[in-house]
Amino acid sequence: MLHIKVVGPGCANCEKLAKLCQEVVIENELEGQVEKVTDRNRFAELGVMLTPALIVNGTMLSSGKIPTKHTLAHWLAEQAEKV
Repeated sequence: MLHIKVVGPGCANCEKLAKLCQEVVIENELEGQVEKVTDRNRFAELGVMLTPALIVNGTMLSSGKIPTKHTLAHWLAEQAEKV
């Protein structure tokens, strides 16, 4: 199962990334859960300096930008294979 964390203060880009992750999980029939981390105190503890950040199964895949849907699908499929 994929543990997907979208880290950010809840801005429009953070919401867009969370929605995109959910779409990719559903469209590619992946088993995963999307969690939004909006508590600024946790950002540093997660190693996030720029938001939005994407952390999947403990690995930061993106920070400070929104990946394309195609790239995101590739990353999540790759992470799903590791599980």
